[in-house]
Amino acid sequence: MSLIVFPAIDLKGGQVVRLAQGDMNRATVYGSDPAAQAAKFAERGADHLHVVDLDGAFAGEAVNPSAVQAIIEAFPGKVQLGGGIRDRAAIDRWIELGVWRVVIGTAALQNPDLVREAARDLPGKIVVGVDARDGYVATHGWAEVSDMKVEELANRFADAGVAALLFTDVGRDGLLKGCNVDATLHLARRTRMPVIASGGVRDLGDILELARGASEGIEGVITGRALYDGTLKLEAALGIARA
Repeated sequence: MSLIVFPAIDLKGGQVVRLAQGDMNRATVYGSDPAAQAAKFAERGADHLHVVDLDGAFAGEAVNPSAVQAIIEAFPGKVQLGGGIRDRAAIDRWIELGVWRVVIGTAALQNPDLVREAARDLPGKIVVGVDARDGYVATHGWAEVSDMKVEELANRFADAGVAALLFTDVGRDGLLKGCNVDATLHLARRTRMPVIASGGVRDLGDILELARGASEGIEGVITGRALYDGTLKLEAALGIARA
């Protein structure tokens, strides 16, 4: 099985940024033209993209919709979107505007019926974001930590028909410490649902390890800072992932 590589574009104030451990006060700006960045990733061979409206994740609603729309128009592949998508109207609106899949995080914990109904009505379009701090689910743009364990949240949707789980180790995100491959594999094995790895990807070693886990349920990997800082070359990652 092949691995999907999702270059990441995180939006804050209309700019392309990366955060350290999900902290909005620890943002590094990598560009002011999100659509141009999306086009660059496409030129380098990417056919999937992961976009997060960081402001929206905190606000609970879309804050950078024009930037997201520009990305959709500039990127010829499939765009996966997260950040502040917490009701059915928002889900439907983004799907209608051309988003391939939407990621639901906070609302999956607070309103599981929303996920179930959307997954039923929109097959293959709903991803559940499982964001972890020390094994517990983080919500509201990772600013809060719940008392629910990661596996418990994931298993809520085992029979819901969600397309995948997006597992992020918040403690590693944006730090280039290496992806938590063991925890990602553990979640895939325990839930038997496709899992997308995120948080801390550093170099080709991470891609190799995750690709080996593709047959056990690791569907893809999201990488941001490693691409922007140059510790990971997108073309090389895609070559390994598609082998």
